[in-house]
Amino acid sequence: MPVRNVDKTCDVAIVGGGYTGLSAAIELARAGKHVQLFDRQALGQAASSRNGGMASGSIRPGRKELIKRFGEDRANGILMEGKRAREDLWRFLKDEGIECEFALSGLFDGAMTSDEADDLRRHAEFLHRNLGIEAYRVERVDVRKYIGTDLYVGGLVRMDIGGLQPAKLLAGIIRIAHSTNAIIHENTAVLSSANDTGGVRIRTSRGEVLAKNLLVCTDGYTDGSDPWLRRRLVPVRSRIIATEVLGKETMDRVMPARMMYGDMRKLSYYYRPSPDGTRILFGGRDGTTVGDPVAATVHLKTELARLFPELAGVGLTHSWFGYVAMHRDMIPRIFSSGNTVYATGFCGSGVVWGRWLGKKAAFKILGNAEQSRSAFDFDVAPKAVPLFHGKPWFIPIVYSMYERHDRKTLRRRQKS
Repeated sequence: MPVRNVDKTCDVAIVGGGYTGLSAAIELARAGKHVQLFDRQALGQAASSRNGGMASGSIRPGRKELIKRFGEDRANGILMEGKRAREDLWRFLKDEGIECEFALSGLFDGAMTSDEADDLRRHAEFLHRNLGIEAYRVERVDVRKYIGTDLYVGGLVRMDIGGLQPAKLLAGIIRIAHSTNAIIHENTAVLSSANDTGGVRIRTSRGEVLAKNLLVCTDGYTDGSDPWLRRRLVPVRSRIIATEVLGKETMDRVMPARMMYGDMRKLSYYYRPSPDGTRILFGGRDGTTVGDPVAATVHLKTELARLFPELAGVGLTHSWFGYVAMHRDMIPRIFSSGNTVYATGFCGSGVVWGRWLGKKAAFKILGNAEQSRSAFDFDVAPKAVPLFHGKPWFIPIVYSMYERHDRKTLRRRQKS
């Protein structure tokens, strides 16, 4: 696309050109708003193309913890909205003709202990009873019907979760955004923003803009242009490795159900067959913060072999990472400050939540109370993280603590 000049005024300026910002731009432009979207990189260089393509819409805190924090009504609303968000994404793919190798494969979540298995059983019952989702507990004797490992003592299967090719999803959303009147400025950094008469004044690397509203969708790539937000979002690396091509017989043994997969360890590993079904993509949190050290890749390969001992010597073809945004609430969030709306903090589940909350934020700016209603709209920001100003110095410490917890859990189980 040709480079366009930055218009000095607009109705809405959007910072961040991933799933969230682009989805918001589509809704706002289709509603007739003059929209300018800014991304400091080329579109697709951040998390929207660096994720594993698991369209889960998962929420990290369990239902019990959600009730404790927010009350039963909002807790149930959060879980119910997940169902609507996933269904909305499936419809969007179909209606807009986006070919991204989507398959509603279902998800298997593994339990390391009997207590975890009981928690998953209760969660499956809630999903089935209250949300009408096909979900059920998997007993230990049946685990190998879904995944070829002895690591888990049981698990949960839910059939409302699928996988896709994330870069193709992004390409489809970019295509739709370009078909609207939204103006997209790649490689144009937003340097600062401040409330001004009539809206928000935004200073970019290519000139100033006065927008009636500003929408910030930077998530794990939030930088110093918004130091207030930066103190609330902790960037954490999520790393993925890809195995060499495996034979069909091997894939049949290790992933017979060809589902999305995860487990309940503190370090939160997630894995799946590649979209073409020929290899395994295995991901998890990366405890590093600078450079691209080999140790993080070695760690994931070790955990892959713990899960599937027969793959201990398998070759890897790729290792990459992207940043996700964690915060003190650990759930996606919409909130406002003056004429600025934020849709961010997806905590590693942005494939579903990014598009959904981008839409919700757009409807909020449009003043559409019905369509903007969301259990994730608290209208207040997450609390700032103490002693954090943008450099996540504590990540290696937290990572080490979680790793020790997981090792202790494994040792206890081996002794029982």
